Amino acid sequence: MKPDDFAAVVRIDEKVLKASRSEYYRLKFETLVQSPDYLPTSLVAEEKGGMVVGFVMGELYIGDYGITQKKATLDTIGVDPDYQHKGIGEQLFNEFMDHLKALGVQNITTLVDENDSKLMHFFSAKQFSPSKTINLERSL
Repeated sequence: MKPDDFAAVVRIDEKVLKASRSEYYRLKFETLVQSPDYLPTSLVAEEKGGMVVGFVMGELYIGDYGITQKKATLDTIGVDPDYQHKGIGEQLFNEFMDHLKALGVQNITTLVDENDSKLMHFFSAKQFSPSKTINLERSL
């Protein structure tokens, strides 16, 4: 993923969610581009003409929250609806996993709304299961 992929990522996400999250992606891309300590763990898929049709983004953690092993999160994945069901998400996911393995990652996590049956099915098919870590929240 490179800085000029920003508009394509925002466009795909907006098509999938039918809402704009450009600020979220602006912050993600700032980290991607500006942080000297950031290890790239984000990929895009392009069709033959060079148009971005999918992406996956994540972060690598080494020793955060008392965890001593290399751990990563997959925080965002999207495929343009016009290109879904063609194996692009599968390809992105597999390349993302291969990249993390090469970095020495031993565990990957993600968060999914339990009511999002499509995403739950996608990750279940990729051998994700509920973790032993409990996500805590508090209303303010």
